[in-house]
Amino acid sequence: MKLELKTITLSLIAIGSCNAFAPNTGRRTTLSRPGFATPPAAKTLRLATADGTLGDRNADNEVERLRTMAKQLREEATTLGAEQARKVSESTQKAFSKFDINKDGTISVDELKAGLEKAFKHEIPESRIEKLVVKFDQNGDGILQMDEFVSVDKMRNQLDSLIREEKGIELEESKRVQQAEESEKLSEMRMALVNDGEPTTTDKVLSVAPYILPLLDSIQFASFFATKHPDNVFAQVAIIAYTLYRSIPFSGFLAYFGLSFLSTNPKFNRLVRFNMQQAIYLDVALFIPGVLALLYGAAASNLPLNLPTEVIEYGSDGVVLAMIATIAYASASSLLGKTPDKLPFMSQATQDRMISPEMFDEEGRFIGVSRSEDEEEK
Repeated sequence: MKLELKTITLSLIAIGSCNAFAPNTGRRTTLSRPGFATPPAAKTLRLATADGTLGDRNADNEVERLRTMAKQLREEATTLGAEQARKVSESTQKAFSKFDINKDGTISVDELKAGLEKAFKHEIPESRIEKLVVKFDQNGDGILQMDEFVSVDKMRNQLDSLIREEKGIELEESKRVQQAEESEKLSEMRMALVNDGEPTTTDKVLSVAPYILPLLDSIQFASFFATKHPDNVFAQVAIIAYTLYRSIPFSGFLAYFGLSFLSTNPKFNRLVRFNMQQAIYLDVALFIPGVLALLYGAAASNLPLNLPTEVIEYGSDGVVLAMIATIAYASASSLLGKTPDKLPFMSQATQDRMISPEMFDEEGRFIGVSRSEDEEEK
């Protein structure tokens, strides 16, 4: 307070001095008002302006006096600051000595914990004390020296900050756990809608059945083999099976649409649905050699185009053998519980049409393409 009063006094003196030594503009300056006595400072001003030498001397004296007062004020401020610093240092030393239980000149984690618990009247987790030491430990030796020690209030503020930080981390962890639980529940719900689990023995056997359709349709290309080997048991069984198959009206279309419908039923195991869809693609692939045979027949009837019989025979046998080999691979993989997804082009096309749990939203509604895949495409 004493320093502030002196500062205000110095400011008032400086303002008065500036007015007293203002340059003469040629006009008579009236420093008094009617009804008031003329201040002594005004009389001194008139005397000073009457004699230029006297005015300069008074001005120099006034400036010197102000400088002396300013110097005194600075010295007093320095003294007050030093005194304040000394008091703070003594207070810090006193507080440090209270925490330094073994009087070794340092404060360990245990000593800081005991001192703060005594000051705050409640238990503090050791993990927070360790974080507090790390915060103020400038040289990283794991203990606090005198120059690293701060006031109890600063430690309280830092502890409050650590508590807020821990609560924030706990909140984020709680949200993460909640999201994980919700995701797990959603996954369980989707798995209940779509049978994507491990196939059972029944599923493995049932998954082989769809390949009967392309196998029967491929028998039409085995006519050369059946003609040359009428006593072959496999040839006879194939002819009988193909005859019965074709005796049913629209048997091919019925089998095709039946497999197409059943392959979209999510209640069937994924292996069964996959083989149904892949069997359809294999059956569709038989249209290619069939169309080639029709085109050749049409061209041969109108043009002098005759391929050797051996070429046609080998081509037909090749179609049958390729189909048998493909079905054998798919059947063996399915019986082992593995998805037969190594067929070029067909397996990838089949994968693209498979129903998966991601194609259902949180409410169990079918949405087709999963949202994550849709976002990646965008």
